[in-house]
Amino acid sequence: MARIAGVVIPAEKQVHIALTYIYGIGKKHARDILAAAKIEPTTRVKDLTEAEEQQLRDIIDSDYTVEGDKQRLVTNNIKRLKDIGAYRGLRHKTGLPVHGQRTRTNARTRKGKAVAVGGAQPKAATKT
Repeated sequence: MARIAGVVIPAEKQVHIALTYIYGIGKKHARDILAAAKIEPTTRVKDLTEAEEQQLRDIIDSDYTVEGDKQRLVTNNIKRLKDIGAYRGLRHKTGLPVHGQRTRTNARTRKGKAVAVGGAQPKAATKT
């Protein structure tokens, strides 16, 4: 059970997939890290030696912004956009899509559960 950048990465997965469990490392960065460490990407995490694990830790610590630092950076960037009143900041504030997607249909992930408009159904006639 390897622990890199404060994250326990799954032992049964291949190293190039397991590294993507760390926030801030995607497929491309995982490939770059493994190339720098000269580790075969298809090696299972459980088969890594302690020296290889340490080499991965050193490369990630020195060259990449990951986990808490990366999340703090992203949060501060969004807060800055909100503070200066940028269009993207306003979209973040209102919980709408930020990157130009349509909102007439779709966008349910950002907007939340659909709310039915009241008065859409005709009232049934009652006997008096």
